[in-house]
Amino acid sequence: MSKRGKQFWLMKSEPDVYGIADLERDGQEPWNGIRNYQARNFLRDAMEEGDLALFYHSNATPPGVAGVMRVDSGPEADGLAFDADSKYYDPKSDPEDPTWIQRQVAFVAVFPDFVPLADLREDPELEGMLVTRKGQRLSIQPVEETHFWRICRKGGLTKKAVLEKSTQ
Repeated sequence: MSKRGKQFWLMKSEPDVYGIADLERDGQEPWNGIRNYQARNFLRDAMEEGDLALFYHSNATPPGVAGVMRVDSGPEADGLAFDADSKYYDPKSDPEDPTWIQRQVAFVAVFPDFVPLADLREDPELEGMLVTRKGQRLSIQPVEETHFWRICRKGGLTKKAVLEKSTQ
């Protein structure tokens, strides 16, 4: 890990495609299929192994934060870009210099209390979070450390519990 310290993220997935329960079952999974350049740049350039991320269920009723995961690898080529049968196939992506990046993520915890987007928006301590802004659709977003821990508390987990689980 770098000297810059841990960073925090919010990463979105549709729960009927891949939800927190799937990650809990699998333990670790590639976070792939990202086809937005800004989100790709976060994966490639800003994230580091050991960073923590809020697992956000998007396109759900209601949308919101379901748990926590850990970034478990450095940047890797997104193999889906080279799979002609995948909806994420990109014939212009070069395996030697890939356009699209993935990271391995590892399960940390499911929140005992799901935190809906409406609750995030209503909490004055979470003012300024990207996910609370109307029209914000970016699938990977940086999160301020104070916001991250506030959401964990709202979800029913203490900082100590999350840190303990994230090192197991």
